Amino acid sequence: MKYLNDTAVMKRMNLRLKMNKVWKAIFIVATTFALITLLILLVRIFSQGLSHLNLNFLSNFASRVPEKAGIKAALIGSLWLMAVVAPVSILLGVSSAIYLEEYAKKNRFNDFIRINISNLAGVPSIVFGLLGLTIFVRMLDLGKSILAAGFTMSLLILPIIIVSAQEAIRAVPQEQREASYGMGATKWQTIVKVVLPAAIPGILTGSILALSRAIGETAPLVVIGIPVILQFLPENLLSTFTALPMQIFDWAKRPQEEFQYVAAAGIIVLMTLLVFMNSIAIYIRNKFQKRY
Repeated sequence: MKYLNDTAVMKRMNLRLKMNKVWKAIFIVATTFALITLLILLVRIFSQGLSHLNLNFLSNFASRVPEKAGIKAALIGSLWLMAVVAPVSILLGVSSAIYLEEYAKKNRFNDFIRINISNLAGVPSIVFGLLGLTIFVRMLDLGKSILAAGFTMSLLILPIIIVSAQEAIRAVPQEQREASYGMGATKWQTIVKVVLPAAIPGILTGSILALSRAIGETAPLVVIGIPVILQFLPENLLSTFTALPMQIFDWAKRPQEEFQYVAAAGIIVLMTLLVFMNSIAIYIRNKFQKRY
């Protein structure tokens, strides 16, 4: 009887080992395929776009002539847009996460709110564009301005920041809070001095991903009517503007082959901006990881 049991156990172990090898092979193939696809895209983009990437491309406005087309208005417009999106979304997102994790009572209503916030993270971006068109463009009469687009993009990435901030705050050991209370600190002092510094790496990771999505989204901007060609720079938050995704989208859909190379140059600029933003956030995250 014991021999039969040992044989059955060995068979199950061998089956599990074989399944592990199969799944490992599948994951390796999937990862390799994704990396090869990404490499092909990068090679194609850089081979097409580097020839158009120069100072004139960065300093010229959009043009119907590919050789004179530039990305100045779109680049400055994207920087203005992120200047609105980053503080609004991070401030509201982190504040909401702090309330839900540290202050809100554990009941069905708050659980319902948490579940719906998580669901909102998967809503298509065009839905947020329609919401922004209705509320910010028409009801609040902000028009096709930086402020309207910034608020719309903030709504788009807010659920992502809230969920990631909640997870980061929840990951802080309860013992650290209790030690702070034991030394006489108030709840708010504990949150500011203990919880948030320890949660900053996780919060920044979610914020990096969210802001990267915001700067590359096109659908909400199309819905609220942001123009693709402008010959002037925005002067304030209520000015009309264009953004990098809109400009790249306009170039990519044109039939002339030369504009495909101009679009590739625009993609390189957008990728460079994303890498720069992410590098700053990763540096701050690593600094706090070493400290806490």
